[in-house]
Amino acid sequence: MSFTLAIVGRPNVGKSTLFNRLTGKKLALVDDRPGVTRDRREGEARLGELRFTVIDTAGLEDAKTGTLEARMRQQTEIAITQADMVLMLVDARTGLLPEDRYFADLIRKSPHEVVLAANKYEGDKAEAGFLEAYELGFGEPIGLSAEHGHGIGELYDRVKAAMGSEADLFEEEEDDEAFDPDTPFEVDPDVPLRVAILGRPNAGKSTLTNHMLGEERMLTGPEAGITRDAIGIDWQWQEGDQKRPIKLWDTAGIRRKSRVSEKLEKLSVADALRAVKFAEIVVLLIDADTPFDKQDVQLADLVEREGRAMVIAINKWDLKLDRNKVREIIRDKLEFALPRLRGIPVITMSAKTGKGVERLMPAVIRQHEIWNGRVPTARLNKWLADAITRHAPPADKGRPVRLRYVTQAKARPPTFAAFSGRGHAVPESYIRYLINSLRETFDLQGVPIRFFIRKGKNPYDDKS
Repeated sequence: MSFTLAIVGRPNVGKSTLFNRLTGKKLALVDDRPGVTRDRREGEARLGELRFTVIDTAGLEDAKTGTLEARMRQQTEIAITQADMVLMLVDARTGLLPEDRYFADLIRKSPHEVVLAANKYEGDKAEAGFLEAYELGFGEPIGLSAEHGHGIGELYDRVKAAMGSEADLFEEEEDDEAFDPDTPFEVDPDVPLRVAILGRPNAGKSTLTNHMLGEERMLTGPEAGITRDAIGIDWQWQEGDQKRPIKLWDTAGIRRKSRVSEKLEKLSVADALRAVKFAEIVVLLIDADTPFDKQDVQLADLVEREGRAMVIAINKWDLKLDRNKVREIIRDKLEFALPRLRGIPVITMSAKTGKGVERLMPAVIRQHEIWNGRVPTARLNKWLADAITRHAPPADKGRPVRLRYVTQAKARPPTFAAFSGRGHAVPESYIRYLINSLRETFDLQGVPIRFFIRKGKNPYDDKS
């Protein structure tokens, strides 16, 4: 999508509400308090048959250089520069404030078209504020209600006129092909790989994101909890001749549940968890200064339960540390607290200096391939026969338990189903033995594996 619309304005005028309406999804956090949005967020907007990129920005504030608010304003100024059209929102209920006039002068310097909209234009009290908007000198404003959808038709007309003959229209998406466990898997290099960076507050997630992108795309600083939204960014990773489009998510830091009390932080945590569910692979970023505390283990367990592939990155490796002790802690935690992720890659790095970061994406690509892996049915049944020969299932009340057949039900994560007339009698300990054997035999290291016992007949048996 070549056309970009940036939504700007002072805090709490409804920018994120309009962003969510245009994208048709609740992507941006919305709360009554001002200043919720900090980073700029991009989304795919759908307005009638039009398709374009929309940018939600932080509220414009006049702040001292070096402060968090000043860094937020810089991100908004970048969005204004990059956009083809700037949509400035004011609040029709409160009327114009000095901040509106100040930042109207700033936006007026934009070389692109500026459209003014008086938001919250519902009810009789909004009329006076709507008329005041003419004073900013951007022509006739749009009377808009982002919450209720009023004025969206007029916004459509303005956007369509600005897009002209280059307007992008919707295209129907084809359904995915049915899963065939015996079809070799091939990664489509044109489909973006969805990667989420997860971790505790102040682990360095935004710093890592900026280093990977090669620009100061995300707000960073010494303050913990700067990131609130889970921000998705389109990026292309390249190493030598290898290229891969990536959809990269920087997420808010997740503290222990008992410490999360404010509504806004709860919304931020929920947004981060949604990013995990949407991602294909998660980079769990851990602070080397306090490695693998209880919260890190819980986050890793969450990713495993969601069935996502994962790479563990130990950040701040440039600090003065007892590295051997840190490695021992990591090894013990993986062995005893996370045995279901046996073989998961662990990358030591410094997002601040960039040392070791180059090893991260090759590990991500490798884990994605394993996560998508498919094992032919013939090889699986040969493995099952060997596994049973080495260690047969324990008998049930003196009667033998026979596993007759196994197949891969699906990938993402690798999921297998074995069939037995007495499948209910197979203990969890034996299923763990089969999973560990699968992992070793077919090199399924570090990804979640699902294994189910079903009651059924061997399809290779002769039918009578």
